[in-house]
Amino acid sequence: MRKPRRAPRAVGPLLGVVLLTACGNADGAPQQEPSSSPSSSSRPSASKKPERPAATVSLQVDRTRQSSGVVASGGQSAPYNYGPTVLQEGGRYRVWWCSQLPGAGPAGDDVLHAESTSPDGPFAAAGGAPAVPVFSGSGGGFDGMHTCDPSVIKVDGTYYLYYTGAASDDHAHGNAIGVASSPDGLTWTRLANGQPIVTPAEDTVRKNAYGAGQPSALYLDGWFYLMFTDTSAKGAGWNGAGQFVLRAKDPAFRTEVQALGETGFAGVGSTRTPRARSIVDAFSADWMWVDALDAFAIAHQTEQGTTITFWDRDFTRHPYQPLVIRGPWREGPGLVRRPDGHAPVSREDPCGRVPIDVLRATRTVSVPQEVPTDLARFGLDVHGVNACRERGRAAEVLEGFAVPSPERTVDLVVGGAFVRVERRSVAATLAVRILDHRPPALEELPVTARMSAGVPAVRAPGRPLGMLLDDGRLWLVGSDQVAALNSSPVSEVSEERWRQYPTAPNLAAQR
Repeated sequence: MRKPRRAPRAVGPLLGVVLLTACGNADGAPQQEPSSSPSSSSRPSASKKPERPAATVSLQVDRTRQSSGVVASGGQSAPYNYGPTVLQEGGRYRVWWCSQLPGAGPAGDDVLHAESTSPDGPFAAAGGAPAVPVFSGSGGGFDGMHTCDPSVIKVDGTYYLYYTGAASDDHAHGNAIGVASSPDGLTWTRLANGQPIVTPAEDTVRKNAYGAGQPSALYLDGWFYLMFTDTSAKGAGWNGAGQFVLRAKDPAFRTEVQALGETGFAGVGSTRTPRARSIVDAFSADWMWVDALDAFAIAHQTEQGTTITFWDRDFTRHPYQPLVIRGPWREGPGLVRRPDGHAPVSREDPCGRVPIDVLRATRTVSVPQEVPTDLARFGLDVHGVNACRERGRAAEVLEGFAVPSPERTVDLVVGGAFVRVERRSVAATLAVRILDHRPPALEELPVTARMSAGVPAVRAPGRPLGMLLDDGRLWLVGSDQVAALNSSPVSEVSEERWRQYPTAPNLAAQR
């Protein structure tokens, strides 16, 4: 079996039994970790206890759940499966993770992809294969051999893959972080001229040879946020554990970069800035922005399972006490997120309930303990939330939902405003769901456009269907069914004419 250059990881509890930790070194051989002294292993254990920072609110949870078994793997030819990133998109769930498949690329880690209509799987690739490799080592440069720890987001129709890259199995060179883009999440093009966008800070005596990696990205208020491990940073823990944050308007983090420090975000000349502040002392963490809670949620492994730690928007306080998603684990969690890296919204109760689910590597009795195995799903719901008491937060949480309007029509929440839809059947096709009641916080939300019955619809070659509403803008609806339900005549126009229409948000993207 090829010897992978894996990320730092740790053994976790299995079926409620706490096990003694035994970590592998760079070539996968077992190495016993001391319980009270620093380790020189490149894959030390995760934090041992959930963090208990001062917080103002203790969240209520229910509906704890887990899959009945494995939901995703690379099949019998894949020696391990871990480090997932999961997007809930358009009625399906897409997952990318780290593994190895013979012949996929250089003899190192590959990124695999599969999808399902349920987070409980089974996840599979087109054609019925368990998964397909979609990204591998470049054969040269910083990511010549290994590409691992994927984090995928989708912004303005483009997918971005942030990943750990390594040139070889020689840990003396350290890992670094790269980025690639894709129109479909399957075919990727390296950005930044194939160079790393984040390298080890090396602003202190190196605690662990791993370097910089395990990125997790999200998109918020026009910023690309990147959380990542750097074992060489000043702010890392005794064994190198630590999660650091950069943000930029540029997905390749080449311009307008800011770093999170002790006093908040500040502009920096490059991504290789001293890193003194870790927001959670852990390895292999994932995060998302939770609109309903107005907070970041960071998932990382502890003895009990996956601990969820919360930060406010400015990283000044913990607004909620941590939660724990219990159960067996072997490697770090991948949160189920929307394409922009935000938390999914409950269709049942969007204002009062937040579903939190993770896919994480577990192990089976047939596999040696030092090898991470297949992916399983675990989760819970936060309930008793009052996310729609304020207009701004209600508009964020209810994006894509529809509510009754004062005119006996239906108002669709889009981009912090209403699109008033005359026919309920049209609104039901476009909306995530039509709520029975109109939250009081939305009373002052403006109506930015109206979709009356019979408004014209247009289409250009290779372009989706759009409808010309009363504001003069072209609103994409994607489906001919919407035009038919609205009794809208469809006209074919040229590509040039299409580009002349003022653009509007994509109504089809709200489902």
